[in-house]
This record gives sequence, structure tokens and C-alpha cells, in this order.
Amino acid sequence: MKKRFNIVIERDEDGYYVASVPELPGCHTQAKSLDELTARMDEAIKLYLEVEKEAIDVSTEFVGVQVVEVSI
Repeated sequence: MKKRFNIVIERDEDGYYVASVPELPGCHTQAKSLDELTARMDEAIKLYLEVEKEAIDVSTEFVGVQVVEVSI
């Protein structure tokens, strides 16, 4: 069985890519390259699902990402 997850990827101040899965709270990893990040994210999701099988909320639907500009 396969399930698709949306991954949010950001780059931190040190140049590392940081990925998280909004549907799986606390499921995240980081790597220096996008290829390495993809492999690590695959592993992180599998480990998360092993431990938190009951915690998956399949009713959520990813809509998108939006940038909001705020004056500070």
C-alpha cells in the first residue's frame, strides 16, 4: 500500500534543507542536498508511521502554501 504525503522544504541560514510533513506532526529531517533530503524524508516518514500508526489524520487535504507580507 502506498500513501502520498506533502512535504514542506525550507533552507536554513546554514544552507541546510529542512523538510517537514504537515500531516504528521513532528515528522521532519534535514540534509545538505535535496537528494539526501528526499532519502532522509522517506526514512523519517516510514519510522513515524511505524510508531504512530493511529495518529494519521487522513481527512486533511493539502491546499497550498501562501506568502504573507507583514510590516514590522
